[in-house]
Amino acid sequence: MKEIILLRHAKSSWEYDVEDRNRPLSQKGIDRITKTSRQHKNIFENHDYIFSSPANRAFHTASIMIFECGFNFRKFSIDETLYTFNFEKIVNYVYELDDSFSKVILVGHNPAFTLAANQLGNLSLNNISTACWVKISFFESTWSEVHRVKNIEKSQRIH
Repeated sequence: MKEIILLRHAKSSWEYDVEDRNRPLSQKGIDRITKTSRQHKNIFENHDYIFSSPANRAFHTASIMIFECGFNFRKFSIDETLYTFNFEKIVNYVYELDDSFSKVILVGHNPAFTLAANQLGNLSLNNISTACWVKISFFESTWSEVHRVKNIEKSQRIH
């Protein structure tokens, strides 16, 4: 069985005149991902690896989640491929994951994550909100073959 969690980055700040990839989290975003991490630690537990977009807001979201859940930062890395708004790149990323991983958390962006969740999970989500996640479990034992959905869970926005 394989399991993927798509965690959308927390709310970013538009207060600074910086390039998109350098936008920081807003205080509201920091507060929300802190609460999400604490409330849903059981969802994130037992992961094999966490991969994040290099965008500041995604990296910061992943770092807060890892810290709040007490996870090991050695099972975390940044991957340039995840800085995308194209869902096909995310779907292909999942298909190409190392089969030694059973449960992987990806931290990144919309609309790519919502559309990838819809594609991978046969869903019809309108939007994965900031600091929210979708977990999709598959029957298959190899990432390249995942398509039979075993279970889907998703978070609700935490205020």
